[in-house]
Amino acid sequence: MVSLAQSDVMNFLNEIASDFPRAISLAAGRPTERLFDRLSPARIAEALGEYQLRSAKQSSRIDELLQYGRTAGVVSDLIAAQLRTDQMVPARPENLLVATGCQEALILCLASLCSGPNDVLLLPNPTYTGAVGAAQASQVRTWALETGDLANAIEMAVSQIGKAGGTARALYLIPDFDNPTGNVIEEAKRREVLELCARHHIAILEDSAYSLFRFDGDDIPPLAALDEAGCVIHLTTYSKTLCPGVRLGAATLPETLFGSREEQQALWKAVVQRKSYVTVNTSPVCQAIVGGLLLDQQCSLRNWIEPALSVYRANRDVMLQMLELTFGASGEVRWNEPAGGFFLKLDLPFEFDADNVVECATDYGVIVMPMAFFSSDRSQNRSVRLSFSAVTPDQIDTAVEVFGRYVTKRMSRRAVA
Repeated sequence: MVSLAQSDVMNFLNEIASDFPRAISLAAGRPTERLFDRLSPARIAEALGEYQLRSAKQSSRIDELLQYGRTAGVVSDLIAAQLRTDQMVPARPENLLVATGCQEALILCLASLCSGPNDVLLLPNPTYTGAVGAAQASQVRTWALETGDLANAIEMAVSQIGKAGGTARALYLIPDFDNPTGNVIEEAKRREVLELCARHHIAILEDSAYSLFRFDGDDIPPLAALDEAGCVIHLTTYSKTLCPGVRLGAATLPETLFGSREEQQALWKAVVQRKSYVTVNTSPVCQAIVGGLLLDQQCSLRNWIEPALSVYRANRDVMLQMLELTFGASGEVRWNEPAGGFFLKLDLPFEFDADNVVECATDYGVIVMPMAFFSSDRSQNRSVRLSFSAVTPDQIDTAVEVFGRYVTKRMSRRAVA
């Protein structure tokens, strides 16, 4: 059996995709490429021009886009306006750091929050592998929360970490359409977690990568909008809403950190200084592209993402229909029905690991993601993550039907054994 550290997952999947280019991948958590033509060279040039005309009084100069820029970013005001409009985040430009993707924002904040050798980052189990990688890159200790009730798991972790001489400093969460499960934290539970983290002085790193992609039901306020104690740092990305190629994300700090303006300012200075050492500044050209698009859309991406939202909703529905058709009669295979996002979780009656990924790709021409890749223990060994964002409905039909044959074969092996 191949065993992978969570930080090795992306390399493994890239190798599998390269080795089996004709396989249908339900593993890639990427946005659809079917709408990328909206960002043609001409459209990008228009966005650059629109930002340039608005941003500076010297409309004929392009110096500020081609020169080093402000470390904290030059489109903070536009991103803050979009966050306030679309996601109810109380963002102000002076508290918002523009980063080279959400991953950099996460690393910068994490390294600044957990700077001591005994500081610990709390992580759900399972969780996004990039958060684990960010902690490892920052040499931050991690603690996987027990599955089940989130608040109880946090309380238990704080106690156990304290007894071991450590301090829980930060908690990473994707409250909306979590990667990898597709689950959502309901508002009452969000408020409970906020109260608990405020009491224990645990900063929450709220990753909102998928929050705009809701298919069903009403939006739930983000943690940052519910935060009264100053414990939430809101992380956003334009990789999902615009395209990954812009490499733009942001971290929005609260007005105070646990009620202290001095602590907030100290954290802000630490994050900005660390960025100046790592990447100096985020590409002004990429910032200008995003800034111009935000200006064109009146600082709201709701209309812009509607075509993608329709694609993802339709893909989700096709996948659910195919899962019911393929596995509904078995009673041994179960799945959740996410109300948005890119992913769902499928529970199997047998273990599925890296060896099985290769077997499935080789013999069946389909690639799926073991949930074990997202977990620090064996609790997820009988589940897989299925992504419906980057494929077509026909590919979903074929991939689920073929994966069903693989599952049937595995179950027959178990019956014979």
